[in-house]
Amino acid sequence: MSFSDYTEAALLNALFGKTSNFGALGSAPTLYVALLTAAPSDSDDGSTITEADYTGYSRQSTAATDWNASSGTSPSTIDNANAIGFPQKTGGADDTVTHVALVDASSGGNLIAHTALNNSKTIQDNDTPEFAAGELNFTLD
Repeated sequence: MSFSDYTEAALLNALFGKTSNFGALGSAPTLYVALLTAAPSDSDDGSTITEADYTGYSRQSTAATDWNASSGTSPSTIDNANAIGFPQKTGGADDTVTHVALVDASSGGNLIAHTALNNSKTIQDNDTPEFAAGELNFTLD
């Protein structure tokens, strides 16, 4: 089965707390952005993904206002409306971030979505990782 562009956009918008043709989810999760150092699988959860572990790292909580609405054009994509920044690396081994994930808890929880970065990024001492507005894209196709 394939979802229509209409359905894909409505699902993305509902999940990300945006106005949707389906309405909002009754209890849409808070979405946390996680930096990953290895590719996750669809069967992973928030406890089995391989995250950055530099000193100071934590998943970053987002709100509906941090995401743009999906337009419903094919493919249905949603991206970040605001910059999403992570704490500065103050120690620990350098991490090479290759993927980003959305999870529904600040630790553990469920894996909601994941995507590979166009270019991996090695996080070194004093780096403050950030995704500029529009830089994170999640597609439902």
